[in-house]
Amino acid sequence: MGDTIFSIPLWADLLAVSVGSLQGAMFAAGFRDRRLDLLGVAIIGVATGLGGGFLRDIFLGVPLVAFSTNWYILTAVLAALVGMLLERLFRKLDIVITILDALTIGLFGAIGTTKALSLGLPEIPAIFVGMVSAVGGSVLRDILLNLPIALMHVGSLYAVAAGVGTTMLVVLHLVGLNITVAVVVCVIVTTVIRLGAVRYGWSLPEQRALSRPRLRRHPRPS
Repeated sequence: MGDTIFSIPLWADLLAVSVGSLQGAMFAAGFRDRRLDLLGVAIIGVATGLGGGFLRDIFLGVPLVAFSTNWYILTAVLAALVGMLLERLFRKLDIVITILDALTIGLFGAIGTTKALSLGLPEIPAIFVGMVSAVGGSVLRDILLNLPIALMHVGSLYAVAAGVGTTMLVVLHLVGLNITVAVVVCVIVTTVIRLGAVRYGWSLPEQRALSRPRLRRHPRPS
């Protein structure tokens, strides 16, 4: 596998960061009861946009790409600021946040997987890195907002969507499909599954405590 095949353009990485930061800021700005100030919303937006990339590079043992140039943090901050403005304008359009959330998962999943493959990781570890990259920003967002982590709740399908999408990317690459096409398929599949989970209630079976069988009480003889 040549590194040039999996070279990730700067604009593609910045697109993922900007979409993630935009969504994170819009999501955080919607919590009126938390009384977040502008700085707090901006920080959550930036963390959402950069979190997946941070985890990806940590797992791969490479320098954090977000610190390699001024563009990553600058893009994340600007996107977070725009997200705050969009939230005020489109407060009732929750679907916008949901779509951006799903798109963020797809973009980071594809970028994380391709970067792992470019560094020579086997297919299954590359899929795992892609999944971690995909959900890392949303997990960090929920932690900062002190919310239950959406990844672990019934009906989210965050990890499932990322897993299916990144697996499709790897399979399509193995059968010789152009990597750009495989990346586009990964993003589309991931986004569709995530949106389907929201729209149609797709989910994995819920974990429930096993109930002990009740013993029937026989009436005592009088």
